[in-house]
Amino acid sequence: MIKFISKPVLILVAVLSLSSCKKWLDLQPQDGITGAEFWKTKEQVQSAVFGIYAALTGPAVSSNTSAVSESFFIWGELRADMIASTLATTNEQVDVINVNILPTNRIVNWRGIYQVINYCNTVLDFAPAVLQRDATFTQAALDKYIAEAKTIRALMYFYLARTFGDVPLKIKATSSDREIEQIAKSTQADVLAQVVNDLGEAEPLAVLTYGDQASDKGRITKYTVNAIQADVHLWMENYDACIAACNKLTTAGRFGLLDGSSANTWFTNLFVTGNSNESIFELQFDRQRLNPYFPLFMTNSRRLIASPVVMDDIYQLDLVNPLNVDIRGDGAAVRSSDNVIWKQIGLSNSTARAAEESYAHWIFYRYADILLMKAEALNQKGSGQEALDIVYQIRSRGRALVGTDLAPSASDKDGVADFIIAERARELAFEGKRWFDLLRNAKRENYRRIGILLNMVSTTVPPDRQQSAITKFRDHNSHYLPIFSYELETDKLLVQNPFYR
Repeated sequence: MIKFISKPVLILVAVLSLSSCKKWLDLQPQDGITGAEFWKTKEQVQSAVFGIYAALTGPAVSSNTSAVSESFFIWGELRADMIASTLATTNEQVDVINVNILPTNRIVNWRGIYQVINYCNTVLDFAPAVLQRDATFTQAALDKYIAEAKTIRALMYFYLARTFGDVPLKIKATSSDREIEQIAKSTQADVLAQVVNDLGEAEPLAVLTYGDQASDKGRITKYTVNAIQADVHLWMENYDACIAACNKLTTAGRFGLLDGSSANTWFTNLFVTGNSNESIFELQFDRQRLNPYFPLFMTNSRRLIASPVVMDDIYQLDLVNPLNVDIRGDGAAVRSSDNVIWKQIGLSNSTARAAEESYAHWIFYRYADILLMKAEALNQKGSGQEALDIVYQIRSRGRALVGTDLAPSASDKDGVADFIIAERARELAFEGKRWFDLLRNAKRENYRRIGILLNMVSTTVPPDRQQSAITKFRDHNSHYLPIFSYELETDKLLVQNPFYR
């Protein structure tokens, strides 16, 4: 479990954060910090790798961007249909919800993500030379660190490609002021090809276990690589490859669905204690490093809440038997009395965290997600009944209400797809998945189902702005965020994404 970061990498992180803001993506360190003075021992390599994880869980790198871990939530949820605003919601957040996004909106600032990428690049460029400088540093240890850096870099680029479309692709470290360069965007296809390549190279190098549960869940393992591979291939409509990656996890004998017979025990094990048997990869927050979600969801000035449709439509209520509840709804995803988003806030089904207890982990991937990705891929290949069997397995564990059973025919590919989308909403609510799920299904087969996004507008955008939002969503370029205006000012090779020119 990543708890402490050694002094050398803290210096590196500090320098990267405070260095000149007038160079490409603000990633450059001062001359020499990543040169021969630092890369001498295996301990320094370990510190640099741990620094990558620290950047994932750290605060915002500047006042005009969000913490990296906050971006995972915002980019994955705010444009979808399960979030509602409050009187305290910022204007920038309201603009995203209302499909009125401008390049000056700080939510589209990708600086923190690229900083993580540069830390990965730095390890990949400099760590191999330490084999000649430290006789106690082994090839096996280097391979493990290379796998971690390549996998996290791949994950960051996967977020960027799904969020922005075409983005700059930089796979060499910016390690000196002499190396600063202007860089143009690469196509989304090229970025995704690099992601697939990185994951393919990382898989044989990654470990199966570090020997303890917290590290196995909080650091990159071979299973993490497989989970990301499944997600990437599903996005790219490579269904055989997606199923193959999922099967590596389902046959590993290392993961399973947590027992849902006790709602509070299920919630506590999965979201409060964390690092459960169901988890594959999650960011490790603790009392020394709190997550950024408390001010978003819990204070009296909370900025975001669950939409009323979450309880009314997605989970539903049994008006005849109030004790018959989906364990994933009230007291898990949401507190129904006031629509507080609960997964990151609850200490139990009914007790909220205090501000100093805001250290719930951020779960990137868990076993239920893998099963539902496999179901989606199976359905697209025509195996509708196999897909439905998986969905009903998930529903049984969650004690889903009969009113949410769409009961599609196994031969109705779109009906099964809709059922999977709905079940992913129930199972993975507020875990940063919803917008990507909707967009992935809408864009499939050259946007054959664009209506998925158009129909969403009626539940997310005020009536007087709905027609404008629908018109924007009809333009496929609007499904990706604009490049932050500051990046265009400082990198003259960058051009704005088409919809925002």
